[in-house]
Amino acid sequence: MQALRDRRAAWRPAIGSAAAGLVLAAGAVALTGPWDAGQRTAERDHADAAEAQRDHAEAERAVGTVPAAAPVLPPLDGAGTPLSPAAVERALAPLLADPALGEGAAGAVVDIATGTALYASDAGEGRAPASTVKTLTAVAALDALGPDHRLTTEAVWDAERERVVLVGGGDTTLTRDDLRGLARRTARALAERDVEAAGVAYDISRYPREQHHPIGEGNSNIATITPLQLNAGRTDGSASGPAPRTPDPAAEAAAVFAGLLADEGIRGGDGRPGRQTAPEDAQRLAVHRSAPLSVLVERMLTHSDNDLAEAVARTVAVDAGQPADFRGVDRALTARLDALGLPLDGVRLADASGLDRDGRVSAALLTRALALAADPQRPELRPALTGLPVAGFTGTLAGRYDGEGGGAGGGAGLVRAKTGTLTGVNALAGTAVTADGRVLAFAFLASDTREPAAAEAALDAAATRLATCGCR
Repeated sequence: MQALRDRRAAWRPAIGSAAAGLVLAAGAVALTGPWDAGQRTAERDHADAAEAQRDHAEAERAVGTVPAAAPVLPPLDGAGTPLSPAAVERALAPLLADPALGEGAAGAVVDIATGTALYASDAGEGRAPASTVKTLTAVAALDALGPDHRLTTEAVWDAERERVVLVGGGDTTLTRDDLRGLARRTARALAERDVEAAGVAYDISRYPREQHHPIGEGNSNIATITPLQLNAGRTDGSASGPAPRTPDPAAEAAAVFAGLLADEGIRGGDGRPGRQTAPEDAQRLAVHRSAPLSVLVERMLTHSDNDLAEAVARTVAVDAGQPADFRGVDRALTARLDALGLPLDGVRLADASGLDRDGRVSAALLTRALALAADPQRPELRPALTGLPVAGFTGTLAGRYDGEGGGAGGGAGLVRAKTGTLTGVNALAGTAVTADGRVLAFAFLASDTREPAAAEAALDAAATRLATCGCR
């Protein structure tokens, strides 16, 4: 949070300097002639400067409102006495052979500071990762796009059809207030063009088609995958977790935007907004930018946000020149992880969220990706760690590590990990801080589990043991 405050403080003088520079530039060309609606170039530059200020202010507001990870754990500096691989083996092997974990969990443990493998059991075997795959989505996206990347939703002007086209950019965190601000700025831009009435359409061509996740249409865990969504299509006002979803998120978001535009005095056409691809010469009226990718990744991991995971992965696919569908996501993420030198034997990224049971990753891949995110030379990857739920405190681990279920309470505040849960699949991947301050990356993947609560307790006990054993 201090980093976010520092960033906001840094933006303020930058915004002021940018605005001043644009105003000076406008003065230099004030006599160069008229443009749209009789305004001169200087006036256009001044309008652009104001728009830039609004964009920065909107992004700053988004950073403050999108939930991020809480600063619970000490810094991940990796100091302390190294652990003995033999001691780690003795501590973990019996726990990962717990019958609650089916035929036993595949596991891997790596010392983050040195990269030393401390434990490996079927570590290279591809297994269903469930939501632990989101850690790989996070690392790949941060590497490909950078932590400051933002997802944009635009309103553009189709002059030929006299329509405002709402162009989706993949932002599943878009709220009604965000659309209200976008509608207000759009109305101002239309007023500058002396436009009082306009139709509304929406453009979802960023993705080749709308897709339903293989788990099935209407599933409460994820909305229809489309680049235009209002609060991930949720209809109950919630911000995370399973929820009822609208069957057509893009159309619903466009309808809300049209209503808000009407509230701003722009008379619309008849009926609900239709779908169209914005023309190439369409003029931008206004834009909404999401919180930075660093914040989105933290939210995705802390709350196991399936919609956001798929949206972020599709942004990576588009950036890589791949289609924004499941095949494109597989190719783009795999290529990015391969370029990072991570082990990909037995890996298949069936999706970016982990809801698809056909996905396969290895414990070795997960631990190596986490260790890479901790590399001091790769600070852009750090949100892949800081977004992990903290045992007993945040996200999907808030209700675990309470001292029940095998005495896992000792791991509260020391374990930071991404959970993974499907029917018959339980997984846990993250970091553990030892009593000596050593930071370890671990991954445990269990298949054929029968009792989710018992399997979770077994995994929590193993992570707690790793943090508390000493293992010298």
